Amino acid sequence: MPENWTVGAISRAMLPVLLPLTVVEVGSGLVLGTFEADLYAHPSLLVLVPVTIGMAGNLGSILASRLSTAFHLGTLSFDPRDDDLAGNALATMALALTLFPLAGVGAWAIKAVTGTTDLGVVTVVLVSLTSGAALALLAIAVTLVSTYAAYHLELDPDDVVIPVVTNTCDVLGVVILYAVVQVLVP
Repeated sequence: MPENWTVGAISRAMLPVLLPLTVVEVGSGLVLGTFEADLYAHPSLLVLVPVTIGMAGNLGSILASRLSTAFHLGTLSFDPRDDDLAGNALATMALALTLFPLAGVGAWAIKAVTGTTDLGVVTVVLVSLTSGAALALLAIAVTLVSTYAAYHLELDPDDVVIPVVTNTCDVLGVVILYAVVQVLVP
């Protein structure tokens, strides 16, 4: 077993990362609390909250996993002209542009079945797509920055990057969704 795979080594690497991320998650809950009245006024958007947060974290995690694999294979390059890096970022964006509109349709359909639709399907899909596209861009940026930082701090990206990306995307998901709703929903 490699020396850095011990419980002590993993704890030393993760504790400084997880403690601030815990505070970040509390911040996400506080932001969500300020958004609560709008969510209750538009139940279709309430359905989007966990989906948006989860999908943004998942997209970032997929990219982080791919970058971590490239790191371990010795093929990771942070050069913006690197085709693999650009391809992975574009694939992440393509997934977001495909999945978030489907999530919007699903959120609207769930509320339509229960008889509590308050917004039109186009509005819900537009909110989902816009927030999803913005979140995908931010997830890509957070993933690249955290992978780069882990690389330079000589930490294993498998241990550090995914928790950073998922927690950051939780907070950004709430903030971006709130901002998009403020702009797009009357």
